[in-house]
Amino acid sequence: MGLHSTSALVNALKAAAEPTRLRILSLLRSGPLTVKDLTRVLGQSQPRISRHLKLLVEAELIERAPEGSWVFFHLAQDGHVGGVAANILSSLDLADPVLLRDRQRFDGVKRDRETAALAYFGKHAADWDRIRALHIAETEVEAALIAALGTTKPQLLVDLGTGTGRILELFADRYQRGIGFDLSPAMLAYARSKLSKAGIGHAQVRQGDIFNVPLADATAGVVVLHQILHFLSDPLRALQEAARLLEPGGTLLIVDFAPHTLEFLRDDYAHQRLGFADAQVQQWLGECGLKSVVSRHLTPSASDGPDKLTVSLWQAVQPKSAVAAKKRTSSSSLETV
Repeated sequence: MGLHSTSALVNALKAAAEPTRLRILSLLRSGPLTVKDLTRVLGQSQPRISRHLKLLVEAELIERAPEGSWVFFHLAQDGHVGGVAANILSSLDLADPVLLRDRQRFDGVKRDRETAALAYFGKHAADWDRIRALHIAETEVEAALIAALGTTKPQLLVDLGTGTGRILELFADRYQRGIGFDLSPAMLAYARSKLSKAGIGHAQVRQGDIFNVPLADATAGVVVLHQILHFLSDPLRALQEAARLLEPGGTLLIVDFAPHTLEFLRDDYAHQRLGFADAQVQQWLGECGLKSVVSRHLTPSASDGPDKLTVSLWQAVQPKSAVAAKKRTSSSSLETV
């Protein structure tokens, strides 16, 4: 835990020194929760829970993550007074009957979330399966991603357009902390459910615009854009935002389709771009100040049949000599990681 001012430490300790707020902190150790979730678990009114949350946020022990009309709350990370929360939680007796009952009720909340998320996935799984059938096996794509990352173990991995959260799951043993951003609340619910079932507590997903990510400059060791650029009208802008997030020496991994002619992907699946030429991506990376280090194309074999798509993998690094971009003027909207 880092050093904190006397006033910040006193405020944090005061905020935590109340039974319900201690229970809230203990619950958030298991994952992000909404006000509605906490009212169900703790059996208290929404105004009362909201008041407790407000005090914990003001003391910087927890953080808010808006998601559509909902707001998720999660423990603050190290670098904030969040280190105080970690120390307090490490002193709690997990066998305490009140905390045990809270966790049992929390498990019920998670089961309800998982049921809703699986229903959404079941409704759309056929669409995703049809896309997957157009290119080589996903296992081969993921193997190429793992090989590209090599032995890199970033403190923070950011997955832009996280979808089902698969990238956070795939690299879970590599990063100290992972954050995935997506605009779809339904996809985020499914990703959150998957990560929870897999026991990946050091990753979280949030609603966020990949053109304006609420993270500070030069904070990510790895940024991933997996099968997302073809949905965007302005891919370069997304790459510029990814470059902004990368710390010096950080790695950008991009997976997308090579150029193709399957027009039905525009009409049926909202693809804005029918793949990307290697030269175009290389040019964009250069414009973002990144150094391209890998360009690999995973081409289906002839036995896979006609109209199969080639999957391309591009890897680039932020030069270690790069000067961090200017901080946003509205720094209040950024998170210091």
